[in-house]
Amino acid sequence: MQRCTWAGQDELMIRYHDDEWGVPVYDDRKLFEMLILEGMQAGLSWTTVLKKRENFRQAFDGFDARKIAQYDAGKVAELMANPGIIRNRLKINAAIENAKQFLAMQELHGSFSHFIWQFVDSKPITNHWTSSSEVPATSIESDRMSKALRKLGFKFVGSTICYAFMQATGMVNDHTKDCFVRKQAY
Repeated sequence: MQRCTWAGQDELMIRYHDDEWGVPVYDDRKLFEMLILEGMQAGLSWTTVLKKRENFRQAFDGFDARKIAQYDAGKVAELMANPGIIRNRLKINAAIENAKQFLAMQELHGSFSHFIWQFVDSKPITNHWTSSSEVPATSIESDRMSKALRKLGFKFVGSTICYAFMQATGMVNDHTKDCFVRKQAY
């Protein structure tokens, strides 16, 4: 089977590519999880994040935004001491702030999903790349998303992180033309 080349040979990456990447997500909790994980990935490989994802789920209370928004200095210290996650104080503090903003977004728009999907007019953008090397790091839509999220107080939501988030949550389909997942799903 032909896959996008970035999936490589790592079994965890292959499963992520085959089963998750590019599949549209509308569930608020899953969207929040992916937003936090994409922020944690900044400057690191996605493989690193995937290997620690279960640890993140445990450490961050199943990505329950209501619980995360209440984290205090003691919880931050606990997270900083947890070798199973990425221990970056700025990223951990950003996750807490993002939880607060996420809850405010739900309150204002009824759901985070409704807000976030507006950047692609509520339907996935399907690109037609021949090679993974053609896939951009940002787009006009990720620029707009980043600007809007930052204006609302979200952290670690630059355009590159937003574009990766859009790919991960199926807002953008960047599976290459020869990828079997693209052929099955689209």
